[in-house]
Amino acid sequence: MIAYDKNLLDNSILLDEAKDLKNAGFISKEQFENIHSQLNHLKTNKNLLVRLGFFLLGCLMYSSICGTLSLTLFQLFQNHLSIIVLIIALVGIIGLEYFSRENYFGHGLDDAYLLGFLLALGVFTGSTFDGSELLITCVISIAAILTYLRYLHLSSALIACLAATATIAYTTFELGVIAKSLLPFIMMLFAVVGYWLSKKSLEKVTNSYYYNGILLTNNYALILFYLAGNYLVVRELSILLLGTEIPKGQDITFAPFFYLFTFLVPLTYIFRALKARNRFMLWIGVLALTFSIYTIRYYYALLPVEIALTAAGMILFFFSFFVIRSIKEKESGITFKIDRFLNSNALANAEILITASQMGMKPTTLDESKIKFGGGGFSGGGSSGNY
Repeated sequence: MIAYDKNLLDNSILLDEAKDLKNAGFISKEQFENIHSQLNHLKTNKNLLVRLGFFLLGCLMYSSICGTLSLTLFQLFQNHLSIIVLIIALVGIIGLEYFSRENYFGHGLDDAYLLGFLLALGVFTGSTFDGSELLITCVISIAAILTYLRYLHLSSALIACLAATATIAYTTFELGVIAKSLLPFIMMLFAVVGYWLSKKSLEKVTNSYYYNGILLTNNYALILFYLAGNYLVVRELSILLLGTEIPKGQDITFAPFFYLFTFLVPLTYIFRALKARNRFMLWIGVLALTFSIYTIRYYYALLPVEIALTAAGMILFFFSFFVIRSIKEKESGITFKIDRFLNSNALANAEILITASQMGMKPTTLDESKIKFGGGGFSGGGSSGNY
């Protein structure tokens, strides 16, 4: 199923692990370069800016090919433009196959053809079946899953998650007003099922090639579950989808439940993440808690902005201060020790700057000046008193 050479994939995974070890200081730069020279690996770009540049180049290539084909085939299929769109989609999948055979993975060029294929396939489905949103999202979901299983692009996994969510939503819309009113609970159930399935898959996964995609699905389910019950999201979507106005002094149905949900879920994420030492869940929980505070303030501004920000800053400062003091000496569990597998150069540079400013250290010149000063034997300002 996978389009790439398994040996090259394994070597690329080994190189990523070796790079992490080098950045953490476990192996030297020379050892990493020796490993890099001995292993054949896939052609990829870890630098996002370089990858973005190749992605734009791939978009230009793809659009040029599609434009030429469109001009050539327009006379033949001018009454069936959907056929031209289908051919454009086939160009995208053919390009993906070519780049996979040439061992390009996450390079930027292949990303452009992947997104172009999914976009053209969605346009073809919509033009063929009178713009049925449900059918479009369903087709995109299946296509994205298949492309991820074959090409291992995380963008395919993300598109599959988004398209599957849209499929559930459009299916709910087709069932009538009552189903629309239950949409938050349906999305919660969908997120719970997705989280449970992805968690079980992570525990049983034996093929490391799909690990990152399953992990992305797991974290996506956490985000979807929170947003499905967030008070602001539920209230605004109720107004948008049901077309109802909420008069002043009234609230949405089950409002107390959504108020509690908005704050209890982020706190649950944070405590669960600290207990399980799950960094991704911790980030999601902190961001969700921040959005929860914004949600309440959006409707109930109890304090002016400047006072609220000042108070929040003071609370966060003292909370962080006491937590750091309590865990800074711990060697296991929840600790403040630096993770060697994270890039800590910024922290180290900040420590140097702070130390230099506190101790009054001054910069020194590295090279001796070529201009020689001397003399001054009788209170002269650096002169010898001789001609």
